[in-house]
Amino acid sequence: MVSKRLTGCVLASSALLALAGCGDGGKGQQQAPQAPPPVGYVVAHEEPVALTTELPGRTTAFETSEVRPQVNGLVLARLFVEGDVVRKGQALYRIDPAPYQAQVASARAALARARSSIASSGALARRYGELVKINAIARQEYENAQTSAAQAQADVAAQQAALRSAQIDLARTTITAPITGRIGRSLFTTGALVSAAQANPLATIQRIDPIYVDIQQSSADLLKLRRQIMSGQLTRNGNAKVKLKLEDGSEYGPEGSLRFADVTVDPTTGSQVIRALFPNSGGLLLPGMFVRASLAQGTAQKAILVPQRAVGRDEKGQATVMVIGNDGKVQVRSLQASRVIGENWLVSGGINPGDKIIVEGGMMLRPGMPVRGHPFDPNAKPAGGQPQSGPAQAQAK
Repeated sequence: MVSKRLTGCVLASSALLALAGCGDGGKGQQQAPQAPPPVGYVVAHEEPVALTTELPGRTTAFETSEVRPQVNGLVLARLFVEGDVVRKGQALYRIDPAPYQAQVASARAALARARSSIASSGALARRYGELVKINAIARQEYENAQTSAAQAQADVAAQQAALRSAQIDLARTTITAPITGRIGRSLFTTGALVSAAQANPLATIQRIDPIYVDIQQSSADLLKLRRQIMSGQLTRNGNAKVKLKLEDGSEYGPEGSLRFADVTVDPTTGSQVIRALFPNSGGLLLPGMFVRASLAQGTAQKAILVPQRAVGRDEKGQATVMVIGNDGKVQVRSLQASRVIGENWLVSGGINPGDKIIVEGGMMLRPGMPVRGHPFDPNAKPAGGQPQSGPAQAQAK
């Protein structure tokens, strides 16, 4: 019995010694130091960058003409198909010409009567001229004959004008297109009574190739842009091009050109109209469409671009970026990022040329950590097929 107890005590003591030995061995081993994590960086540098802005706009017809009657009468025929392209001078409507044909005939008769009176009055004036020389008639009668001859000539001129006016009215019974363009729907049908003084046009013709785009830009933005150009921060070329984005988000292929900026500012909106001209041979753009226009504002000669993937935000919402300092440690910089250009931020402060900006491997970095940097290759594939990660939103300390 005593031997069994001794045997149990020996076994328990051996187990405790074994556990104690394991614990001492774990404490005795020293942890190996970790190597600085590798990160990819790009070097900040100054370069010329073209600056553009996207603004809302509306398309406007290059030319617009309302087709209106210039004489009164019944519409006998409509000579076009609604929505078609009509040519300048093409007949569109025909108004009943009968009353105007009668006016032309009456004016011709009056002209013939006036011309016949010229012959008799002229002959009488010449005869009286011979008689007054020999005192056969009173001089007053001779002067009256000359006056009658002059009045007859004036009557002929008046009747010629009346005939021309009647012919013009007769020609206006056929209404023609004043410009070349696409004609809209007809507001009057055959048999309608129209007049020269009516409020509504018969139809409207619009020339849409080329077509205008009226762009709205804030007067404050225009003022800022002019000041930047005057100070030399931006340079502009004289042949500025404009690109369009349509209502469905697609890009309109042909580029347009700026024509002019309005000389006044709308007091209700504080905006100024900029007009651009676009080719529209396919008729894709129609008047009144909403579009977005990309305008070239100018070129910043000494711009610094920072990849968007490298930019984070601190607790105050300030844009920050991590850079590799001269000592090989991580530093956090606050940025003045004014606008996005492609996949980059345009930076106006916080970064200097030559700074190494961390764009890869920055998820677990903290300020002051040593890192092992290498130039970032955007075409390199990350190990394991995982997407490359940018820097975390570091907290500045």
